[in-house]
Amino acid sequence: MILSDNTRGALLMMASMASFTFGDACVKLLGGTMPLSQILVIRGVIATGFILALALWLGKMQLRLAPRDRLLVALRSACEVIAAYFFLTALVHMPLANVTVLLQMLPLTVTLGSALFFAEAVGWRRWAAIAVGFLGMLLIVRPGTEGFDAWTLYALVAVAFVTVRDLATRQMSSAVPSLTVTVWSSAAVLCFAALWSIGQPWVPVTGQATLVLAGAALFIIFAYTFSVMVMRVGEVSFVAPFRYTSLVWALLLGWFVFGDWPVPLTLLGAGLIAATGVFTLWREGRARRPQAKSART
Repeated sequence: MILSDNTRGALLMMASMASFTFGDACVKLLGGTMPLSQILVIRGVIATGFILALALWLGKMQLRLAPRDRLLVALRSACEVIAAYFFLTALVHMPLANVTVLLQMLPLTVTLGSALFFAEAVGWRRWAAIAVGFLGMLLIVRPGTEGFDAWTLYALVAVAFVTVRDLATRQMSSAVPSLTVTVWSSAAVLCFAALWSIGQPWVPVTGQATLVLAGAALFIIFAYTFSVMVMRVGEVSFVAPFRYTSLVWALLLGWFVFGDWPVPLTLLGAGLIAATGVFTLWREGRARRPQAKSART
């Protein structure tokens, strides 16, 4: 059976999201047994080495970039570092599903950032979707309640910096290969983790921890590889909504591995964020089609 480009793209997107979520679960499992900096260094050495080898093998490692693209790659890498620190720190202390849901606000925050900073046209439907999505976020974090703590703020800071990261990526020229950007981002996180680990004692790695670390590294490799592959097949408007399958994995892993199940308000908020995110991606896809047609004629 021959799969269509859209079907292959959807499967790759689901595989990428599953890999990211399983990798996060591995980091969360290790969080109570060793410093986060140590985890990031070990995982980063393996992942960065593989991604660099893949980029060189495919001829996608480009060192000579235009000055503007160099600045954008540097900005993106810096945001990746900050986001990784805040996201993974929150992940260690919060339920997996809660952190994952908050990160799914990205289509909404990126659309908001594009409208505010780059004057991109956003219709009233997407503005309404953004408002409803942020209402869903408030249902999850519930400011002023016992559930709202410093780790919740860490997760929101991570969302903010991932938003800036994605906005910087949108401004890069098409001449910059995706794998080049991925290599620099992964290397930046690795360098940060190495410097961070200097002031922290490393702990012996047990046999069980070695297996979980290997899993964390393999899942992040799969996640990066699938995320690069998904850029090459299928229509973005069809494929992108499948990113929300990560919520299913986060709920299942949170329940079976960590014994966490979100309260009803969190589930309601997650549903609002997922629904408005899918709608926003769909509307953006429709908005791009006339531009793509006019560019071909």
